[in-house]
Amino acid sequence: MNMLIYLIPIALFMGGLGLFAFLWSLKSGQYDDLEGAAWRVITDDDEKPAA
Repeated sequence: MNMLIYLIPIALFMGGLGLFAFLWSLKSGQYDDLEGAAWRVITDDDEKPAA
């Protein structure tokens, strides 16, 4: 039972850190273009430019 004194604050801190990282990613625009990456994978850009 004594370990709960350490584990609960550590779990709360890690949860808060995860929430902070998620909110930061929302604010910095990480989720603005959800379909752009999917279309970039499909398009064929292997052509070499003419020199």
